[in-house]
Amino acid sequence: MNSYPAPRKRLGQHFLTDPRILGRIVDALAPTAEETVIEIGPGRGALTEVLMQRAGRVIAIEVDRDLARLLRERYAGDGRLVVVEADVLDTNFGALVDGPFVLAGNVPYNITTPIMFHALKRPRPMRAVYLVQREVAERVVAPAGSENYGALSVNVQSVAQAELVFKVPAGAFQPPPKVESAVLRITPRADPVLEAEEEDRYRALVQAAFGLRRKQLRRVVRTICTLGADAADRVVAEAGLDPAARPEVLTPTDFARLLRATRA
Repeated sequence: MNSYPAPRKRLGQHFLTDPRILGRIVDALAPTAEETVIEIGPGRGALTEVLMQRAGRVIAIEVDRDLARLLRERYAGDGRLVVVEADVLDTNFGALVDGPFVLAGNVPYNITTPIMFHALKRPRPMRAVYLVQREVAERVVAPAGSENYGALSVNVQSVAQAELVFKVPAGAFQPPPKVESAVLRITPRADPVLEAEEEDRYRALVQAAFGLRRKQLRRVVRTICTLGADAADRVVAEAGLDPAARPEVLTPTDFARLLRATRA
């Protein structure tokens, strides 16, 4: 039996051990025998094992050298598993797969948001299922105007549908994290609110706006675009928005209109 190294705190390692929950995660992803799954952070391979039973191929990205080696040894001779020893944030998913793919992972909580943004770059997975901190999942799915709504909500919802599938107790992990977790499913929208060439500018605008989330929109536009009061009001009017509104009530579509108005 493989002797696994102790969880490494600096890598944010918390290994899921509950087989029932592992099965539910794969059910949420619903991979087929024809699909390739990219798995982020396979760790000791518990989720990998279930994915291998359902998917046609699994590409596992693991930054921990010892765990990557043990995973290769465990599946030696099985060409359906490829282990990529790398930092996921430095990995081009499209370069790993010749065609469509789905994505799954128990992602480190300290870099959850960067990983999700990385996965929203094109080419996007057909479906992505993440095991994340519950508070992060609630932020991603939050509607405009709610307490948890913010830049992460807008940037994900502008290009994808987000669902909190189910919650996971801390006791399902080894070692148990100090927070509750949840399974989040992200599916690209057939009708994204912005074009591919607008995505970088859109994300920058949204981040800047939520940095001023308590300010009225006219002040937000003045600050971000370095405009006078009259010019800022014209931009807001062009977008069809209320100059007294605050960023936290704007929908992803509202932000898209604002972006285009700033370029008019």
